[in-house]
Amino acid sequence: MSLKENFLWGGAISANQVEGGWNLDGKGISVADVKRYKPNLDIEDYAGQHQINTKMIEEALETKNTKYYPKRRGIDFYHKYKEDIALFAEMGFKTLRLSIAWTRIFPTGEEKTPNQAGIEFYLNIFKELKKYDIEPIITLSHYEMPLNLVLKYNGWADRRLIDLFIKFAKTCFEYFGDYVKYWLTFNEIDSVSRHPFITAGIVKDRSEKGEYQNDIYNALHHQYLAAALAAKECRKIVDDCKIGSMLTKLTSYPHSCNPKDVELAFKSNFENIVHADIQIFGEYSKLYKKILAEKGIKIKFEKNDEKILKNNTVDFLSFSYYMSRTVSAAEDKEEVAGNTMTGVKNPYLSSTDWGWQIDPIGLKISLLELYDRYEIPLMIVENGMGAKDIIEEDGSIHDDYRIEYLKEHLKEMKKAVEMGVELLGYTSWAPIDLISASTSQMSKRYGFIYVDQDDEGKGTLKRLKKDSFYWYKKVIASNGKILDQ
Repeated sequence: MSLKENFLWGGAISANQVEGGWNLDGKGISVADVKRYKPNLDIEDYAGQHQINTKMIEEALETKNTKYYPKRRGIDFYHKYKEDIALFAEMGFKTLRLSIAWTRIFPTGEEKTPNQAGIEFYLNIFKELKKYDIEPIITLSHYEMPLNLVLKYNGWADRRLIDLFIKFAKTCFEYFGDYVKYWLTFNEIDSVSRHPFITAGIVKDRSEKGEYQNDIYNALHHQYLAAALAAKECRKIVDDCKIGSMLTKLTSYPHSCNPKDVELAFKSNFENIVHADIQIFGEYSKLYKKILAEKGIKIKFEKNDEKILKNNTVDFLSFSYYMSRTVSAAEDKEEVAGNTMTGVKNPYLSSTDWGWQIDPIGLKISLLELYDRYEIPLMIVENGMGAKDIIEEDGSIHDDYRIEYLKEHLKEMKKAVEMGVELLGYTSWAPIDLISASTSQMSKRYGFIYVDQDDEGKGTLKRLKKDSFYWYKKVIASNGKILDQ
């Protein structure tokens, strides 16, 4: 089997990392707008950097600074989307995954009517994409929920957010349904436990004493329900729609054949994919319920919750994959950075400039594992490497390291398809340089397109094509056949 002729080649971005215009045309403040950039971040602070407290939020609200709050400025996609979409079209994109900023549509999340300026902005984007026959894949919630809902309800810990989210989702379906067929509800829904504030708006010092962990897992439960109810509404409103869930694929290996390491790897992998289980099988498994009980977690199920989950499962599973991770029970282990979490150094793998270990075969393993488990279509919606790029005197950018990373991953992706995996598409993260989700840096560059801006926001924002731009264009034009050469 080879890739289908209608395979969706493209790229993926998020509103909070590219748009900017954080206080324009009625947009409200989101959780991303108070996420501070920390220069020279140490690996020891890598996981803790996502913890936000009330004092930090208050400090952010007192300033309009965009130097240390870089997601407020993004890369000015808000004004440059036509230029950027034209560049994506030049590469031959069949699809573009992007998100809709909740705060552009409902600035506080509680308005009765949507902000028309926000509606018009996204309608204009969809019209521009349609001009180039680029199919949008829309994520409704991608780390950019209204800050008001954090301050008022402690985010998704409060069940009332379900109705507020459904109002937002229905508005998107009604206004944008003529342009959008593919919908994702929550980006990396599993990440609530890793960074509760960015994903679910939960602030530890705003939780009742002893309830922080319960708040996290109940927030997850509320998001499962919201995703299911959004799927139900989408199927009513949008003809021929496809609803997907989105998972961070954190494939874990045991560091050794020590049974303790093997057990850790099993637990890590299980607690990763269980979030997809709930949205695909429509229920909490007996094992997961037992694990939650052992942790002292009490999920507040209401009368129809189980029915809602069971009757509104997803059509496909999308996921991000950047790296595998290794786990060990040993005390003297060497840790390395990763996708919003650390792991143990795998001696068989090389690493990126930011210490993320490179494992193309892990992508094939992930595809086979997920397809065997669920037997529904898959989509890779994030895959890429952050690296330091250098502009030569003639303006060229030779990023052979990026081409090599992507080429090896795409080869393994094709091998999985040849083994029978039903794969709908592949969107690289990210087709254009943007503000890093994990470190809030600009110097951690992912794109085929270079954006002239540094970590402090200095630069012309001029777009430059890297060598990978021309390479990816050939990959798409050949439907992946050049990967075999």
